[in-house]
Amino acid sequence: MSSTTDQSLLATEIAEDEEALYRALLLQATQEMQGRVSGAWEPQSKQIRPQPGFCLKTRTSHDDKVFINICRSEYIPAPPELSEQGLVSLLESEDPSGYRVPMSLGEPHAEVDNSGNGCTAYDITINSAFFEKIQTNKLFLEFLVTVAQEGLENKYSLELSREWRVLKNRKFMGSVTDQNIRTKSRPIIQEMDRSEVPKPSSMTQASEPPSPPDVPEYRILAEPAEGHPSFLVAEIALPKVPSVRSLVLDLGEDHIVLWARPSLYHLDIYLPYNVIQEESGAQFQRNSKVLTLTMPVQPL
Repeated sequence: MSSTTDQSLLATEIAEDEEALYRALLLQATQEMQGRVSGAWEPQSKQIRPQPGFCLKTRTSHDDKVFINICRSEYIPAPPELSEQGLVSLLESEDPSGYRVPMSLGEPHAEVDNSGNGCTAYDITINSAFFEKIQTNKLFLEFLVTVAQEGLENKYSLELSREWRVLKNRKFMGSVTDQNIRTKSRPIIQEMDRSEVPKPSSMTQASEPPSPPDVPEYRILAEPAEGHPSFLVAEIALPKVPSVRSLVLDLGEDHIVLWARPSLYHLDIYLPYNVIQEESGAQFQRNSKVLTLTMPVQPL
C-alpha cells in the first residue's frame, strides 16, 4: 500500500503500539478501496488467455479424481536458467526452495470425465519457453509437477497423490478461461548498507554449517470476517530480527514469501484470496518485532 512518504514495499520501522498501527492500516486500506470504487485506481494486472499444454490426472487423499491443466503463456516470467546438473544439486541440497518457478494458479472448476463422473480441474500457467524445456526433459517435468502440486495443496488445502500420469489424447480438461496476472512489479529487496554487514570476526566460521531458518509464527485476519473480505492483514512474529533491513519480502497475487537474513526465518505460504500486490504494504514494528502486511483483496 503506497503512501506519499514511503514508496517501498517494506516500509520503515515504527515504534507505535500494535492497536494504533492496526487501526491506521485499516483506515488506509478503506480509503484506497474507496478510491478504486470512485475510479481513481488504475488496474495493475491484466487478463491473459493461456495456451493449452497437457493435462495430468491424479487423485486426492479421499480418492477424488483431479485433473491439472499445465498451460503456457509468454506473459508469465521465466524461471532463472538452470542446467539439469544444477537442478540435481539443488534437489540434493537442504534448501531446494531457493529455485522458484513463476506460475499462475487458477481457480478450481467442476468438470465431467469420460465416464460421466464429476471431477475437479485446476489450471496452472507457466512460461512458454520453460514449458518447452519440460517437454524434452523428464527431470524438469517431474520437478514442475511437484512444485505445482505443492502450490495447489497450499492454496486450496488439498492432499494430492504423487502418482500421476499425462493424458495422451487430451491437452485440457474443460474449457480455457482467462487468468489475471500482475503487469507491474515493485522493488521488494532493500539493499543493506555496508555499515550493517557484520565484520569477518563476528561471522560464523566456514567450517560451521549454518542452521536452517525457522518458520515464524503468523496469523491472517480478514476484514470483514464474514463473506468476501475487502482486505487481509497478516501479522508475522519475528523476535530475532534486529532491523527491517534484514527482511526480503516477495508478495504475489496469492502468495507470501519472506526471508529474514542471515538464515533467521523463512515463510512460504499461500493466501486464501487473491490480493492486489501494488496496493499492499508492510510495516515492521521495532518494539514488538512484528511484520504487518495489509493486502486489499481483489473484488469478485
